[in-house]
Amino acid sequence: MGDVLAGFHAAWEFESDSVLIRFERGIRTPKLFQALGERRVPLDAISEVTLTPGKRGTVVLHAVPRQGADPLMDAAAGQLRESCDPYRLVLPAERETLAEYYADELRAMLPAGAGDEPAERYLVAPPEAPRRFKAYDGKASFDGKSVSFRWSWTGASTAKWKAGDQSFPVSGLSGVEWRSPEVFEGHLRLLRREDGPGRPAQVDQDPAAVVFGLGYGPVHESLPFAAAVLAAVRSAGPTGPGSGRAARRDPADIAERIHHLGELHQAGLLTDEEFSTKKAELLAEL
Repeated sequence: MGDVLAGFHAAWEFESDSVLIRFERGIRTPKLFQALGERRVPLDAISEVTLTPGKRGTVVLHAVPRQGADPLMDAAAGQLRESCDPYRLVLPAERETLAEYYADELRAMLPAGAGDEPAERYLVAPPEAPRRFKAYDGKASFDGKSVSFRWSWTGASTAKWKAGDQSFPVSGLSGVEWRSPEVFEGHLRLLRREDGPGRPAQVDQDPAAVVFGLGYGPVHESLPFAAAVLAAVRSAGPTGPGSGRAARRDPADIAERIHHLGELHQAGLLTDEEFSTKKAELLAEL
């Protein structure tokens, strides 16, 4: 196709085998989009294409990613706000006819049945290493081969100080657990192949985790970090079902997050549709 469809904060270029998404740089563009820069999404990484009404006179073209095809969305595990979803292109309502044309063209190009099963490997390139960010209790860095945590004098718990600064080779990891800094108890926890029942339940006590907080571990820094590590883990580890994936959540954790979503909904910070969608995504993690 080679055509370009420009919307708010991004432009999509349609090619014969992929969609190239270029994100704008500006003060109104979500910081995650600016951090991503651009992403090439192969057509076999897309399960379906939808076009729906948006807010305040807009329409939304959504290329729904195939499960297991994108390490960024695997790491996010349904926690991204709609405004930060890199697969949504928001356009003025007067461009609906044009958007519908491209949606139909894109649907016709999708491989038959590609979205019916999870992808066996990541089809969308992960954010490149090296990566780093500052958490509340330490600094996290990833050089492509190992993850390192260097504890902060002011934020780290006694347990972490006793354990000392940590380094985790990718070969010893089985996955990554990322919990958004925009919700209660945000953190990044590394899942080790050797982990057993003795692992600390509290992330502030776990030397394999860093804790987020106000101004620490922002989404545009910590999520690409988690995605880069997750992709490296999946490349290095077994290729069986679930290897290198973001971890399934504990039922108690899911219940707590749904309760938090309910509070946001009651406070008017989430619409009915957003609450229902996020609740369904959380329940799907069980």
